[in-house]
Amino acid sequence: MMKNKEITLESTITCPNCGHKKTETMPTDACSWFYECENCKQLLKPLEGDCCVYCSYGSVACPPIQENGSCGDNCGC
Repeated sequence: MMKNKEITLESTITCPNCGHKKTETMPTDACSWFYECENCKQLLKPLEGDCCVYCSYGSVACPPIQENGSCGDNCGC
């Protein structure tokens, strides 16, 4: 029996520098290693132990984490 998990593709990134929030659509085929805040221009990078900026600063973890609980080979890390 296969489980069909519904994957959320939108995540709201909150800049830790200025608090600006923006909802973005996450890629399903790669991790996002960098994200530039459109408000303060801070370049965000994943925190240690996270695979992407969505896992570190987003309201929803990236699709591979949602689906498998880990990135593995699905995100290109």
